Amino acid sequence: MSTQGAPPSPGPRRPRAAVLRYESHDSAPRVVAKGYGAIADTLIRTAREHGVHVHESPELVELLMRVDMDAEIPPALYLVVAELLAWLYQLDAGAAPVAAKIILPDTLNPGGQQP
Repeated sequence: MSTQGAPPSPGPRRPRAAVLRYESHDSAPRVVAKGYGAIADTLIRTAREHGVHVHESPELVELLMRVDMDAEIPPALYLVVAELLAWLYQLDAGAAPVAAKIILPDTLNPGGQQP
């Protein structure tokens, strides 16, 4: 994770997006793109145009925005991202599209509210 401070505040209505990539030779998923506003809109639109599933989890995106570009996600996010990847694999296998429920551990979600 970046130690150079928090990213600029996106504001309450400004969209944000983070893109993960995981390949078999990687030890953990990597953040390969992220952005706010128009950049986030472009990332989401491009993903949809290429048939990539888009999952909305503002809390998870906020945590992923703190990870440096092309860096592996931190171990604290392994379980959460594994649940998301399992959901994506089910969709790819033809399962009915049911919204993934991502539960953040209390250590990552100090407010205690879940999505």
